[in-house]
Amino acid sequence: MDIKILKLRDSAIIPTHATPGAAGYDLHACINSDVYISRGQLLKIPCGFAIETPPGFASFIFPRSGLATKYGISLANVVGVVDSDYRGELQVCLTRISDGDPYVIHNGDRIAQLIVMKVESLNFVSVSKLSGSDRGKGGFGSTGF
Repeated sequence: MDIKILKLRDSAIIPTHATPGAAGYDLHACINSDVYISRGQLLKIPCGFAIETPPGFASFIFPRSGLATKYGISLANVVGVVDSDYRGELQVCLTRISDGDPYVIHNGDRIAQLIVMKVESLNFVSVSKLSGSDRGKGGFGSTGF
C-alpha cells in the first residue's frame, strides 16, 4: 500500500522499518535544537511531515518499548490516532514517567512508531436488550487477577 507523505521540513526523516519483521515504522524527531524532558512533563515533538492515510484505514502512533523500559519515555495519550482525513504535521506527545536527570531528545532521534491499520465504519444501533454471555456484566478484575 502506498502512503503519500509530504515533507514539511528538509530535515524530516521518512518513516522506515528498523528490521524486516518490524510492525511499526520509526518516527523521528524533527527539531531545531535539543529538547529536555523531565518527569511528568508533556512535550509535543514534531516529525516534520504530513501523511495521507487512505480511506478505510487509520494511522496509529505507539511508544517505542526501548525508550519506555530504559528511560521512562512514553506517549502521554498512550496511543495516538491519526484519522484518514487529517493532513497536518504528525507530532508525538511524549511524557516521562521515571525519575532521574532530564532525558535529551536530539533531532533525528527515533521517538515513536507508526502502524497503519484497517478500520471499519460502524453503525451503532440502539436496542432494548443485549444478548447474554458467560461473563455478563463482570467488569474490571472479574475474570481473575
